[in-house]
Amino acid sequence: MVPNAMRRRDSWRIAGDLPSSFRYAAQGLGYAFLTQRNFRIHVVTGVVVFGLATWLQLDLIRLAVLVLTVAAVLVLELLNTATEAVVDLAIGRRYHPLARIAKDCAAAAVLTAAISSLLIALFLLLPPLLLRLGL
Repeated sequence: MVPNAMRRRDSWRIAGDLPSSFRYAAQGLGYAFLTQRNFRIHVVTGVVVFGLATWLQLDLIRLAVLVLTVAAVLVLELLNTATEAVVDLAIGRRYHPLARIAKDCAAAAVLTAAISSLLIALFLLLPPLLLRLGL
C-alpha cells in the first residue's frame, strides 16, 4: 500500500491501468460527495426523482431523459468543484477578478443545468403524477 503523501506527490502521473483509472474516478466522486454540499443535494434529489419515476412507472425513454438530466447536473457540479480547486491552486488566497469569473461561470453552469433539469422533471413527472393522484 502506498502512503497518502506518495500518492499526492505522484498525482500528475497517468494511471497505468484501467482499475487505477476507475479508483481515481471513485475517489473524485467520494471527495465531491463528502465535501460538496450541493453535490449531495443533487444526488439526493436525483434519487428522489428516480424513486418517483419508478413509482409512476415511466417508460424507458422518459426514464432515460431523467438519467441524462440528473447526470448532466452531477457532471457539471464535479466540473465546478474541479474548477474551484484549480483556481484556488493557481492563485492561493489572493483575489483576482479572472478567478472570480472562472468560479462564477462554473457555478452558473451548474445553476443553469439544475433549473433546466427541474423543468424537465416537471414536464415528465407532473402529468403522470396528477393522473396517479386523480387530479
